[in-house]
Amino acid sequence: MFDDQAEFRERFEWGEAGVRRLAPGTDVVVVVDVLSFATAVDVAVGRGATVFPACWHDARAAAFAARVGAVLAGDRSAGDRSVPYSLAPTSLLAIPPGTRLVLPSPNGAALALLAGEIGAMVLTGCLRNAAAVAAACRAHGGTVAVVAAGERWGHSGDRSGSLRPAVEDLVGLGAILAALAPSRPSPEAMAAVAAFRAAVPNLGRFLAECASGRELRERGFGPDVAVAAQLDVSRTVPHLRGEAFEPWAP
Repeated sequence: MFDDQAEFRERFEWGEAGVRRLAPGTDVVVVVDVLSFATAVDVAVGRGATVFPACWHDARAAAFAARVGAVLAGDRSAGDRSVPYSLAPTSLLAIPPGTRLVLPSPNGAALALLAGEIGAMVLTGCLRNAAAVAAACRAHGGTVAVVAAGERWGHSGDRSGSLRPAVEDLVGLGAILAALAPSRPSPEAMAAVAAFRAAVPNLGRFLAECASGRELRERGFGPDVAVAAQLDVSRTVPHLRGEAFEPWAP
């Protein structure tokens, strides 16, 4: 296969197709969704919560939460105030340790669950925990595929729902790959590292001004963008064990 990057030790691709292409031949898959799934998971797991990813935010998610004895996160987009937690990372900054939380996400959660089904060790990474995730990948050993979740086209007249490559995820996974000090990176991975190095001198402004950051700020979620722009402030490495993310342990 010309597009599985099999000759390289560190690899990078986008979305569901990227997981399906790279995960079968990879030891560790890192799912990156900076705004906001991976950042939200990092914050919650770092606080001692257990996070159950879900692909949907409907009756299925409610049934799942009931089955695993967890709280179902609210819908940030709908302004749901009935539950204090959502994909907004700021809503999780004070989540109590021991909380079991179902966190729906059509992008990051879906990719993590898919990679888990394929059989790789699955981590989530973002800017906040880039160095910690890289250290976990080195400790585990083997090949690493970093997959960017991206966003979905749903504005400006395009309602296809197709993948929109999101620059914040490119920079986030570039931070992980740079910290990993790759020994045999694919050209795709090298490009991501270059993107991170270009953005890092003014990372906060970069995230605030990219398309996803502007959208969140205009919807009143500017503080979430600021939390997501923090680099290496967390030592948490969320690891998907069965149905839930818990702290990774060697």
